[in-house]
Amino acid sequence: MPSTDRTTIVSAPGKVLLAGGYLVLDPAFTGLVVATDARFYTLIRPGQHSTTTGPYKIVVRSPQFNNATWTYWITLQGTNIDFSPSKEDESRNTFVELALNYSFAMLAHLVPAETLNKFLESGLDIVIAGNNDFYSQRKELEKRGLHLNTESLKQIPLFASTHTTLSKVNKTGLGSSAALITSLVAAIFIHFDASKLQQDDTTNTQFLHNIAQFVHCLAQGKVGSGFDVSSAVWGSHTYRRFSPEVLQPVMHQDAIQDIPALLKIVTPKETAWDNVVVPFKLAPRLHLMLADIDAGSHTPTLVSNVLKWRKTKPEEANGLWARLGGSNDRVVELLKDLDQVAKNQPVAYDRSIHKAGTVTASEWASLVNQTITNEDATLELLVKIYNEFLTVRRYLREMSKLSEVPVEPEEQTRLLNACMTVPGVLMAGVPGAGGFDAIFCIVLSDESRRGVESVWSGFQEMSVGPLLCQESVEGGLVVELGRGHGDGKPLSEQTPNVQRLLQL
Repeated sequence: MPSTDRTTIVSAPGKVLLAGGYLVLDPAFTGLVVATDARFYTLIRPGQHSTTTGPYKIVVRSPQFNNATWTYWITLQGTNIDFSPSKEDESRNTFVELALNYSFAMLAHLVPAETLNKFLESGLDIVIAGNNDFYSQRKELEKRGLHLNTESLKQIPLFASTHTTLSKVNKTGLGSSAALITSLVAAIFIHFDASKLQQDDTTNTQFLHNIAQFVHCLAQGKVGSGFDVSSAVWGSHTYRRFSPEVLQPVMHQDAIQDIPALLKIVTPKETAWDNVVVPFKLAPRLHLMLADIDAGSHTPTLVSNVLKWRKTKPEEANGLWARLGGSNDRVVELLKDLDQVAKNQPVAYDRSIHKAGTVTASEWASLVNQTITNEDATLELLVKIYNEFLTVRRYLREMSKLSEVPVEPEEQTRLLNACMTVPGVLMAGVPGAGGFDAIFCIVLSDESRRGVESVWSGFQEMSVGPLLCQESVEGGLVVELGRGHGDGKPLSEQTPNVQRLLQL
């Protein structure tokens, strides 16, 4: 029997949908989702409640929030479980509750009862925390008397308190619920060795993905596109959604009564999911910048209204979606071509990126004829990406006008245009469903980054708050501690995030 006194920590990244907002809901189109190095962490370790017969006590803490400790009791009866939240808790957390309930219900069918009981004898202590970028830090900065900029954000400690409850926190749109669910579900199955029951590592990961998608959809009350969970599992990629029909048979609370049927749907060798994931990464020296806009939008309302327009005016909408989808695909292919050039001609590529970083994107075309031949490929691709993404933005503004939904609102247009006047800015846009929530930029140098941040801090129409996160180099799911990762290392040799988490 495996050791039951282990500590497991699993992390999953946040996301930003650079291209494919709205279209990613339709399996006919793809989206480009980039994973961030802002991550959600789940720690699982033995608790302090000892019993050999149950019920077993599970305590879940989210120390960044007020009133965020939840207690659950589990009784095992063969392959059945009795799961109940404590009546003394001040609040409920639907996402955590569903993740725990369904995960343990499935574990009861996958792990021998003796093993499961042994693991749970002391109960479980679960700590969930997200990097600061998942939540607005404006109040924390005000409290510290600091300005809203990246240097100030670096002074805030890891996993800082939000000074509010989970229901009232201001999120930044990085996909916190998807990253939370993915890290929690994966940590549970890895902690109990149940993620190794599939044929190979790829199938194991697909299994965890399918469970996380199910729990996330059930918690939200609908089968969404799933790109956020997909990114939390696999990192940056182009994404084509799975058919909603895959999960429809179990999209109800009574699914807990028929776990074998649910297991058949989430087990890859039993049910084929048709989602398509093609790995992606930004080319070297392309840096992702993200900002949170204080104005904010209600994303479900934006999506609902755009889909309503598509339903009432299908010819108008479908024509625009086809053009936008084609333009999105060209941006992705051009970015991949740029990464290939960087591999094939690294020296010339570096020279070209340095040169392009000194002038605005609108001037790059004039540089092409002034360079030696082997640098032309890089500059020509930069020009094509810049122009193609301007086309994407033009289509988004057309969608805004036709649907009467502020996908790229005029205020955002002025902010994005101001960012594009900074030398070395390749792209600037509204991620995901757009609106007033956030913006992103892709820049070529540290000088460009500073220039963009100067635009943000000086913008008068809206409050623009920079985030510290960039594209994740770790990819998707990461076992930070446990399963041979970091085991036996002293605390001082663990990563700063793991060190802090172990102290919470």
